[in-house]
Amino acid sequence: MATTFNYKRVYVWELPVRFFHWTTAFSTVILILTGFVIADPPAINANVEATNSFWFGYIRAIHFITAYILIATIIFRFYWAFVGNQFANWRNFIPYTKKGIHNILHVLKVDIFLMKDTEHKLYNISIGHNYLAAFSYFIMALFIILQVVTGLSLIADTSTWWLPNMFKWVSTLLGGDIITRYIHHILTWLFMAFIVIHVYLVLFHDFVEARGEASSMISGFKFVRSERVKESESEIIEKAEKITWKKKNKKTQKEK
Repeated sequence: MATTFNYKRVYVWELPVRFFHWTTAFSTVILILTGFVIADPPAINANVEATNSFWFGYIRAIHFITAYILIATIIFRFYWAFVGNQFANWRNFIPYTKKGIHNILHVLKVDIFLMKDTEHKLYNISIGHNYLAAFSYFIMALFIILQVVTGLSLIADTSTWWLPNMFKWVSTLLGGDIITRYIHHILTWLFMAFIVIHVYLVLFHDFVEARGEASSMISGFKFVRSERVKESESEIIEKAEKITWKKKNKKTQKEK
């Protein structure tokens, strides 16, 4: 007979974290699509003069503007890693404790190699990111920084803005624009592979654990076993109301 547990709806992902997630997701897709066009532009025949058809310039503009939006978003996320809640904190992304290392091994065993979970211990199920996912995000953040640096270096020669010009030295250090472009291109394929793995694992956890893994990045809420949550039901509801501005709406209605 299956055992039934009580769950509480807990606010895990704050609005800034969700904003960062979706901005990064959409920006990455746009950058990948426009990046492939820039890397290998198609020969498009048109019945107008080339000076009146600036489609490739628009592609480059979209690529650069999206890149700058992503850079600003990443800087903001680094800031939020120090001021956000416990699930957004930077300490979650570096497994420097025995608990973190143990959790990585458990996730590798159960999620990646699909072996049976013989322990069935509650602490192996993370409320926020599991340590393997969090550490992979940390590694990907380093790759994103490298992607940004190489991208800015590639446009530095034709840019008059101070930001790209700060990274002219990167291309020289790497041995020229060709190698820099190769690194930039290879990292794009790495991000594409990461997206596939990330989506698979999110859906896998959503199916196996049924705690709202996928929808939590929209609503911010997950379902957590009640024995892991110290707050009472009324305290959780009160926090949720503050976050979703229900109290503000109620005050406004009373004033009217």
